[in-house]
Amino acid sequence: MKKILAFLLVLVSTSVFADDRPNILWLTCEDNNVNWVGCYGNPFAETPNIDKLAEQGVQYMHCYANAPVCAPMRSTWITGVHALSMGTYPMRSRYPIPHETIKYYPDLLKKAGYYVGNAKKTDYNIGGRDDKSPWDTDEVNWSELKQHQPFFMVINNTKSHESRAFGDVDHTTHSPDDVRLARYHPDIPDIRKNYAHYHDQVKKMDADIGLALAELEKSGMAENTIVIHNSDHGGVLARSKRFLFNSGTHCPLIIRIPEKFKHLRPAEPGSQVDQLVSFIDMPKTWLQICGAETPDYLQGKIFLGPETEKRDYHVSFRGRMDERCDNVRAIRDTKLLYIRNYMPYAPWGQHLNYLWKMKATQAWEQYFLEGKTNSVTGRFFGTKPMEELYETSIDPDNVNNLIDDPRYAKDVARLSDALDQWQLEKFDSGLLPESEVVKRSEECGKTIYEMVRDPALYDLKAYQSASAKALAQDPANLAWFYDNLNANDSGVRYWAIEGCFHLQNRTSLDMQLIKKCLADESHHVRAMAAWILYRGDDKAAAQACWNELLANSSYASLKILNIIDWIGDGIEPYSAAIHACEFSHQGYVAGMKENLGIAVTRPAPKKNRNRK
Repeated sequence: MKKILAFLLVLVSTSVFADDRPNILWLTCEDNNVNWVGCYGNPFAETPNIDKLAEQGVQYMHCYANAPVCAPMRSTWITGVHALSMGTYPMRSRYPIPHETIKYYPDLLKKAGYYVGNAKKTDYNIGGRDDKSPWDTDEVNWSELKQHQPFFMVINNTKSHESRAFGDVDHTTHSPDDVRLARYHPDIPDIRKNYAHYHDQVKKMDADIGLALAELEKSGMAENTIVIHNSDHGGVLARSKRFLFNSGTHCPLIIRIPEKFKHLRPAEPGSQVDQLVSFIDMPKTWLQICGAETPDYLQGKIFLGPETEKRDYHVSFRGRMDERCDNVRAIRDTKLLYIRNYMPYAPWGQHLNYLWKMKATQAWEQYFLEGKTNSVTGRFFGTKPMEELYETSIDPDNVNNLIDDPRYAKDVARLSDALDQWQLEKFDSGLLPESEVVKRSEECGKTIYEMVRDPALYDLKAYQSASAKALAQDPANLAWFYDNLNANDSGVRYWAIEGCFHLQNRTSLDMQLIKKCLADESHHVRAMAAWILYRGDDKAAAQACWNELLANSSYASLKILNIIDWIGDGIEPYSAAIHACEFSHQGYVAGMKENLGIAVTRPAPKKNRNRK
């Protein structure tokens, strides 16, 4: 009898505990920033369902993605660890992580008694584990969810994805006259039409959000369910998705919390909240409000409920985007955005196969080539400064770079120092070229996550110091660069040759010393040394170096192909070597060959592959 009573007591207490925990319905969408949503101030946006949700819930005015593109952002979301801290920040790289150490947040929710579902986007960009493995279901079945409370259900909508902005822009429902152009876009017909075309797609996405909310009401579970809506990063016309400006990272976030859980509300329904929220905060917050474990490795802060943790800064990062190499960091508060460009020689608007499928991108480039753009609308196609600063509260399109304005000198120093500290605390794995990091990881037999936490394998402080010298463009550092072209650590040598590259137009260089670097063990050091020689009129030595590396399928092949394209002198001297190159780099060497006009044979696409 006592055993029966004990069992009943446990059963009742478990049931009560389950009823006291909220269901979570997370309605995500793709590729749109705040400028495509009506409640965020665009009078031409047609998003009635999202706007109504904002009236019923709270609307966050300062929510930002850590990565401006899908795969690294979703890598960050599923783990609660920055993709940059794990080495999974380059697009579609699928590098492994220590799965025995880092669990996916649905694992922790299941352990806490939640039924977890995801319909259906994964794209976690992580090797060593099937993306579908942490979920109980990949379908939305409201009857099943009702039987499995508490539940955590993700419904991802693809109708606002970048690909929906491709195709015909001449037959839109939304009028091209009724669009609000970003200041960096020229006011030309095809760009207006593409804006209208994408407004049509966002309207379709909004309708699906409305359907999901109606189904929730119909199920009778709305009073027990917290509803969350946000995009996965910004976008979608050129200079938004993939870039660390507001346009690529400033995202809508709306949360509706029912009366039953009003203690979690940051403000009254219908309020706008100025609290700074970073996407990295979401996994930890969801776990906390669901009563699940929040492991120490989580790198976010809780932003809902009585355990809210204050956030002073948000950090975002950009690495390789498909076939295009780049390396950028950004840090911001609610008013200022500071950007540090580790590869300033890589133009913002370098041709990227996928982005150039869009009519607006093609039209913008043609307008630039015809010499019709001005200093604001044409800047996208130029190389980058080392640093940028924008006062986002008055310049949301980020077109006025204030980095040299003495009135902001203290802010630049404050934000730069905060970024340096963040890189050390979170173990920035991207201070060396991607394939150099991968090579080291494979040679030492550790995941990138593990390797970058061992100074003997990845001396982060040394690379941070050396990169700062390189980006300073100070001729007084030249002797240090020369000395460190012989450093034991190839990462230090890499930044030493980068430093020489950045000084080439400011002071004379010892070309014989640079030429010796063509024999460096690091192929990335060789590639940059060759570029210095090319610019110094020793084109034969540079071309011989690049051809040798490409013909032998160097692990630096993708960077070399990018350099050849950035130079813009054509590919004829390298054609045979490019054809011979078999290094894959997740297939993006083939993508870069296509970019350069080299025909390649690609394998048939896999079925059911997630979109970009």
